[in-house]
Amino acid sequence: MSNPAALPSASTLAPLTGSAVDDLTLYHRALTHRSCLRDPGIDAEHSNERLEYIGDAFLDLLVAVELYEHFPEENEGFLSRMRARLVSETPLANAARRCDLGRYLRLSPNAERNGGRKKPSILSDAFEAFTGALYLDRGHDAAAQFARRYLLDPADLETLVHRNRNYKSLLQERLQAAGRPLPTYILKDRTGPDHDSTFVVEVDVDGTSLGQGRAGSKKKAEQQAAHEALKQMHG
Repeated sequence: MSNPAALPSASTLAPLTGSAVDDLTLYHRALTHRSCLRDPGIDAEHSNERLEYIGDAFLDLLVAVELYEHFPEENEGFLSRMRARLVSETPLANAARRCDLGRYLRLSPNAERNGGRKKPSILSDAFEAFTGALYLDRGHDAAAQFARRYLLDPADLETLVHRNRNYKSLLQERLQAAGRPLPTYILKDRTGPDHDSTFVVEVDVDGTSLGQGRAGSKKKAEQQAAHEALKQMHG
């Protein structure tokens, strides 16, 4: 949009809302950054901060339910950590980029000059606010469809799980519960220069090798080895 303070029409927003809107002013408010309130040349009474509050609460609940259903065996701590990862600035800003929300933002000329249309903090807030507007205007299903399409569907939950889990701790807990000795991690090999080394680590339990990991750091190789050991024990 050529005018940084322009307001998009209902037809312009249709690809995002998925249907006709009932209250266009909600979406205009969701796309209005607070910088507009301080600019005397822009006629804006409200920013998107209150709608951001609604969207944040809605996304917290939606993501919580999705994770609860996707990971039926995981505990509350794991689910809370996963939700915190998904409903945070970087994933929300990426979701805003996927739907090109930045192009619709209403910014002051100063915020525009400072790159506000691409700032992760502004984009993430706008995504929450737009979700909140959809919820208030079209209801739960419309807001959930929007959030799933741009935030949850592109998220690789299994990759997030891998990053979020401490496999060494899980292995130790599993062994303790079974009354077995604690694991020992043995560095089997290290190749390459200091700035680009590859480590090979083996995890042993009571003299028996349960898994091996290979990675660019010793800690990551240990985590991989523990992961392999858990898979072997589970299988």
